Amino acid sequence: MSQQGGRPTGHSDDWWGQLYDDSTEDTGPTRTPYPLDNRFASAAGAVGDTDGNRTHHPDTRVPEPRDGSGVRRRAPWEPPTAAPPGPDTFPSAPQGPTAAATGSGTSADTPSTTTTAPPPPEPSDTPPDGPPQPPAPARHVTPTLHHVGSGPPTYEAEPTALPPADPDDLSDLVADTVLDGARYGACTLRAASVRGDSARYRGDPRRDSLLTARFGSGDEALVLVAMATGARATAGAHRAAAELCQWIGRAVGRSHPRLTEDIRAGRRGDLKSGLHRLTDRSLGRLRASAAEQGLKPDEYAATLRCLLLPADPECRTRVFFGVGAGGLFRLRDGAWQDIEPQVTDVTGEPVVGFGSLPSETPEGDRLTMDLGITTPPTPYDPPPEPPREPFRFRASVARPGDTLLMCTGGLADPLRGEPELPAHLTERWSHPEPPGLAAFLADTQVRVKGYADDRTAAAVWEAL
Repeated sequence: MSQQGGRPTGHSDDWWGQLYDDSTEDTGPTRTPYPLDNRFASAAGAVGDTDGNRTHHPDTRVPEPRDGSGVRRRAPWEPPTAAPPGPDTFPSAPQGPTAAATGSGTSADTPSTTTTAPPPPEPSDTPPDGPPQPPAPARHVTPTLHHVGSGPPTYEAEPTALPPADPDDLSDLVADTVLDGARYGACTLRAASVRGDSARYRGDPRRDSLLTARFGSGDEALVLVAMATGARATAGAHRAAAELCQWIGRAVGRSHPRLTEDIRAGRRGDLKSGLHRLTDRSLGRLRASAAEQGLKPDEYAATLRCLLLPADPECRTRVFFGVGAGGLFRLRDGAWQDIEPQVTDVTGEPVVGFGSLPSETPEGDRLTMDLGITTPPTPYDPPPEPPREPFRFRASVARPGDTLLMCTGGLADPLRGEPELPAHLTERWSHPEPPGLAAFLADTQVRVKGYADDRTAAAVWEAL
């Protein structure tokens, strides 16, 4: 066929003249009858069977369009289905052999679209590595309670009011909750400090302060956990607690090589005297800060509790020291033990060798009798300082599976006063794996009616 207006090209355009020549008659109904047998013979010849016999022929329907995975695709002339097809990048698994044609025979001229399933893997004579491992037992986790005791507490469980803020001293703000954790050596640490229900309702700042710090690196590292509680009903209680934690942290950090060496060697006497000196020095700085602010020593004071954890996995010695009220507990073999160091008060009259003066001087001079007459104070003498809290110290070797808990009075008091609280924590913390940070925070927040102070706790799980 040539372009429009072009000249005929010869033999290649004969078919066009024969089809559209003026002498060609219009097609119409045939003059002779076209029986059914002729129609069948014509159809059979079109598919390659020229013998004309009416034998069984395979189904010559057009195979349905399918992709490589055997999933039928919609043909262009079919309406779309109600449910959209799945993504092409994730075809469904074949359900077995699928044939494109139906019938009992197959034609050599028609390609087969049967999908063959992959053969099953052959059994191997090599046994698997090691014996089969039994399934791990399911861990039963006790649900966390919101409160224990005779009834729900008076205050709401969530914070109500924020503490007042000074626009020129925003660094003085204290967060409602502090959460921290770590894993060193053979122990896992969880620590949290939460504002009490009473402070949350009244909008007072959290009087408890928490400090977690690591000094050194590797097996020579030393982990310090320090917590302090400011004096009740004082304006700067939260500042005093934070300042005391900073002072003791600085003192321990500067002396951590010697402290780590003493802990490894088990020098309990050196540890007690050294930590006592560091604690008195930190408390002295706090009293000096109170004097600079024009406050009395008891108006800018705080209790202190500290825990030293060596990072060496071969050393399981845990050292506690501090001043003031609080709690030190140990969960061993499913039972809580109150291991807070007790300070024995000396009562009664002095006896020889304990509390009394020596009978003579080192030079051999005899002392005169003390008649017990007190000298009245003079206006030039400085006022006596309030009695200081005794220093508390304890160094113990942990066992695998132990849980050591150090806390302030906000949690120690309900642990000693409400039996349901330690029983609940026993169920929660008796598993080999320590709880996560969120779970530990929820455990320390289990409320008890009548106890609404700030809570600060640090727990140490010993590896099995």
